[in-house]
Amino acid sequence: MEKMRAAGEAPPTQQLPPGFRFHPTDVELVLQYLRRMALDRPLPAAVIPVVHAAAMPDPWDLPGASEGESAYFFSPRQGRGGRRRKAASGYWKATGKEKPVFVQLPVGKQLLVGVKTVLTFHRGKSRTDWVMHEYRLAGAADQNKRANDGSQSSEWVVCRVSLKSRARRTAAGGETTGDQQQEQPSPSPSSTSSCVTDHTCHAPDQEEVSSSTTSHCQQHPRR
Repeated sequence: MEKMRAAGEAPPTQQLPPGFRFHPTDVELVLQYLRRMALDRPLPAAVIPVVHAAAMPDPWDLPGASEGESAYFFSPRQGRGGRRRKAASGYWKATGKEKPVFVQLPVGKQLLVGVKTVLTFHRGKSRTDWVMHEYRLAGAADQNKRANDGSQSSEWVVCRVSLKSRARRTAAGGETTGDQQQEQPSPSPSSTSSCVTDHTCHAPDQEEVSSSTTSHCQQHPRR
């Protein structure tokens, strides 16, 4: 896999202090990291590397993913409109429909800020237990573009890669059930803050939501 580097204006990828875990919610990933990356703004912390490669990385090459924790990375979007993403030793295949990422607004409204695609990793005809959540921005196309070499622009995604619990338990020598094979849910907005810097974190960030609202993102009534 090609060498990875940290994104944004923060220092190179940081090692979190002992006891800290990076568990952002879907909204935090989209607004605090992906949108800032797309707009070339400083990131809250340099904890998500960037992958510049012709193919998506193999899951076991991602730091953290092989240790039972989720791994994250930014990448130019691949397979636009398709259901497969080429990788070094196989391919990632989309499963099911794309899922919207909403921010809760006052008076019972919801703001569409992102779209999530769930993919599984395949080696040949065999599907593995690796799962990837790929997030892209919703709304106006220029939100998803970041200048590259001054003239080119590309659409960015942020990805979360993890190993399903069935594989984790099998590796530990335990038995599994059908329920344990289900996809692990993303952290809920009420989960512990994912802050890893001295800056105050808010989810969602008011500035990001306000800016997104003026960028043609859609409002949806609560169902």
